[in-house]
Amino acid sequence: MSSRTFKDAIYGQLARVSHALSSPRRLELLDLLLQSPRTVEALAKEASLSLANTSQHLKVLRAARLLEAEKRGLYVTYRVADPAVVEFFRSLRQLAHGRLAEMDRIVQDFFGAREGLEAVDREELLGRVRRGEVTVLDVRPEEEYRAGHIPGAICVPLHDLERRIGELQSERAVVAYCRGPYCVLAVRAVELLRAHGFKAVRLEDGIPDWRARGFEVVEGPEACTLGS
Repeated sequence: MSSRTFKDAIYGQLARVSHALSSPRRLELLDLLLQSPRTVEALAKEASLSLANTSQHLKVLRAARLLEAEKRGLYVTYRVADPAVVEFFRSLRQLAHGRLAEMDRIVQDFFGAREGLEAVDREELLGRVRRGEVTVLDVRPEEEYRAGHIPGAICVPLHDLERRIGELQSERAVVAYCRGPYCVLAVRAVELLRAHGFKAVRLEDGIPDWRARGFEVVEGPEACTLGS
């Protein structure tokens, strides 16, 4: 093998990964799969894509070995192939924020005008949870909560929040979180809670970020009930 052939071959393999991540839709699908494994149908619904388009995007990500797939009956479930994929995605996000001023401007345009959406200190949050001073709401779908959640967090998916808001203790402040810095589920939850008189703020971190910072993550089969 000549040196030119070697370089063409090795950089061609690197290009497989960069090609797989060159689509905004594929990045969104990958971000969703960082939360928990999902079927094609569930991903299509979350990303507002057709089943055909979702399948094609997933095939590209799988071809780059970023995803694994398992077929059970009629359904195919996708998951990230390795924890390194999670770290790669987080590094890509951090690099983009560090190099592209447009990233911060887009985030500021969306979140900046919404009162009460400032970052919450993580260590302080855990202490307040242990002391019973704050209610932490995980407003993601139930399967994501089961795959991993912040210790002490209560599972109330956003679509159930208004119906169940009377179950929350109104005297406690509420911290809502979802999938990470670009997730809008917690934004909507905070707006709904504040409209009902709660003191509510948003935690920017998602579970992948929480894990990466070395904080405990609880996994288990718990159902989405408020408990005691």
